This record gives sequence, C-alpha cells and structure tokens, in this order.
Amino acid sequence: MTSRQADVLVVGAGPAGLTAAARLARTGARVVLLEREQSPGGVPRHCAHRGFGDRPHALTGPAHARLLADAAARAGADLRTGVTALDWAGPRALTTVGPRGAETLAARAVVLATGARERPRAARLVPGTRPAGVYTTGELQQAVHLYGQHIGTRAVIVGAEGVSHAAADTVRAAGADVLALVTELPQAPAAPAWALAARLRHRTPVLTGTKVTELLGRGRLSGVRVRHRDGRSTVLACDTVVFTGDFVPDHELARRGALTLDPGTRGPAVDGALRTSRPGVFAVGSVLHAVESAATAAREGAHAATAVRRWLQDGTDPGDPYWPGGVPLLAGPPLLRIAPNRVTPDDRLPYLLRTAVPLSHPALYVTQDGRPLHRERFHLGTAVPHRPLKLTARWTHRVDPRGGPVHVTVGRPHPG
Repeated sequence: MTSRQADVLVVGAGPAGLTAAARLARTGARVVLLEREQSPGGVPRHCAHRGFGDRPHALTGPAHARLLADAAARAGADLRTGVTALDWAGPRALTTVGPRGAETLAARAVVLATGARERPRAARLVPGTRPAGVYTTGELQQAVHLYGQHIGTRAVIVGAEGVSHAAADTVRAAGADVLALVTELPQAPAAPAWALAARLRHRTPVLTGTKVTELLGRGRLSGVRVRHRDGRSTVLACDTVVFTGDFVPDHELARRGALTLDPGTRGPAVDGALRTSRPGVFAVGSVLHAVESAATAAREGAHAATAVRRWLQDGTDPGDPYWPGGVPLLAGPPLLRIAPNRVTPDDRLPYLLRTAVPLSHPALYVTQDGRPLHRERFHLGTAVPHRPLKLTARWTHRVDPRGGPVHVTVGRPHPG
C-alpha cells in the first residue's frame, strides 16, 4: 500500500466538493479530489432538466457538472475518479482503493463532501413481492441518462417534491408515461416552474394523502396498491415505480471516524465554518443536510474553502477557542432539523431549517438559557415540508460560548 501527502483531501466530487477543490487549488494548495463514480459532478450529471448555474434555467445538470469539474481541473486539483475512501488511517489520513490499487492518502486538512442517498424500497418497509421495475431517483436517472436502459411503459412516482418531478421528467425522457405522483402529504409542495409546466402538459395527477402499501407482480412489477386518506384501497396498474425523496446523508466515513453526528440531520455536526468535531476535518453539502440544491452545496464548498485556508495557514480553526463542541444548536418541533447545528459567536453562514408541517408566515425565536437572542418573522408566505427555510446568522455574536444549548423554535421562545 502506497502513501501520499497533500495539503487538502476532498472526498466527493459533487458541486460542494468540486467548488471547494477549485477554490483551494487556486491558492496554490495541493488538492486531491476523490470520487467513487467514474465521472465527477455528483447528482447534477444525470439531471437532464435546466435550472442549474448562476442564472436561473441557464444550464442542464450535466452541463453544470462539466463546468464545475473543468474549473477544478483548470485550478490544478488532482481529480481521481473510481476511487473509494474506505476508512481512516489517522486524524487526517484515509485508506482508499481505486485504479492505482490500495493507497493511504494523508493531508493537512480533509473535506467530506460525500453527499446523500435516497432510502430504497426496503428501507421504507414497503411490503409485497420483489419484482423488477423498482427504482430510486438516482438509480432511474443513471439507468436512463448514463446507460440508456429501457425502464418500462407506465410509472408511478412516490413523492411530490422537486426531486420527484425530476424523476417524472426522466421517465418521460425514456419514452414512458407517468401515471401519477403519490404523496402522503395532505397538500403537494409547490412544484418548480419547469416541472409544473410538464405536469400540466402531460396531465399528470398528484394524489395527496395517499400511501403506497404494497408492490405487486411476479418477475416484473404489475402494480402498486395505495391507501387514500379516506381509507379506500386501490391498485394503480404500472410496470415501474420510483421512490423519490426521503434522503439520508452518506455519513459512513464520518461515523467510522467517530465524528460527532447531529441527531436531527444525521450528518456530521458542524459550526458556521463547517468544522466537524475533529480538528482539520470539514464537511460540506448534502452530507450535512440531505438534501438541498446544487447551488447551496456549491456555496458551502466556497465557504468551507475559506476556513480550510485559515487552517492551512496557521494550523488553527477560525473563531471560538472552545471548539470541538461549540454550542449545540437545536431546532424544536415542528422543525425537523437545522444546519449548521453548532454555533460560535463569529459564525456568519445562514442556517437552513426544514419543517414537518406547513407554517403560515412563521416567526422563529432564538434563545439561550431563556435569554432571547433573535426573532425573525417570514412574511413571504408559507413554509412547507421539503423546502428549506433560511435563518440569518446576524445574532451569533450574542451567543455565550460557555452557556447552554441554543434553541430555535416556532411561535414562542424556548423557556430555557
């Protein structure tokens, strides 16, 4: 097994990892970027619809992925595809396997940009037979856009969020019909403009308050049994079903490295500089909050690059001396999670939250030990599940680094 040295080791060549690698390589840092797939770009590389890049609807996903990969290569990052990081070999060293064989790669800093994955049918505990024709969005997009496979003729999409509409678009691109989008939510989230136009053009219904309870068929899927909110059970005849959404972070490396994980996001716990609990190890993108947009991931990659540069310059983390640990940042029900989820007084990155239920013009309260730090009301409309809610970081200088957890609640302050 060979051993190599770099300034920065980035694991994952999606939008977050590519952006971080490009920014760091431009400063003269020796950056090694690892990607287990054969091509860089992450999820966008098999999202054929437009909507990627700085200008709305400017680029398709594959074009955006190529743009980011080219930028990292031009900056001088050493991009290695087909390489899997297996485990830690030291505080900032990883054992890997790839075309060059087994290697140990050591670095002065590590950036985890390992992304997220959708829960497959088995993890969602959907009973029934085990026929062909069952996909997640990622499996579907790779089958269609990367390998040109035939997927069937009639599909049911499980989910009605943005990624669900992307799956429907992929099904249509493969020449199949979308029978319906099915969601347990009482009301479908607002669809992106491109997706809404496609749905109306193809007259695709969205069945709300509806749950898939069984898969049917021997050899090939023949239908899905669904239960409606009124208790009725019906069978939708189809030969393809796509389970979308319900993302979980790819946190295996973080877990194997004994990094502190946040119970809300299930990804690495980080502060506003995207530092994990291990000095010199940072985390960015969907491994922190499964899952946000490619633009959000790229912004986090750029933000993390600034903190990594500081670490490379003097071997210290920017900001608060009480890290590792920071101050826990907790989101109270009906909020599901918040990221970043540790806070120090100098944090400046906006916080991303998700809600379990629709919230009309919500007011967020930030408190520590019963002391109010911030109040923010959102006047632009209703916060809905599967859409991010942003909280400014203008209040972080009021945090007591030696105090108790900081709470973010809806409607009324946490009592402390």
